[in-house]
Amino acid sequence: MEAMGVPGFMLPLVILLEFGGGLAILFGFLTRTTALFTAGFTLLTAFLFHSNFAEGVNSLMFMKT
Repeated sequence: MEAMGVPGFMLPLVILLEFGGGLAILFGFLTRTTALFTAGFTLLTAFLFHSNFAEGVNSLMFMKT
């Protein structure tokens, strides 16, 4: 993450969002809200980490998200 300009202190927040959000959806806790936050997080990371469409791999990874 730091290589892309994202500070390392955000890593625990990312882990909490991905793991905790997945568990919340699995157990039905605030499912719509959690799904919206997870979708927004996914789009944000896709644009942040895979936005160099000149490289074929980045374009492919962007479309996978």
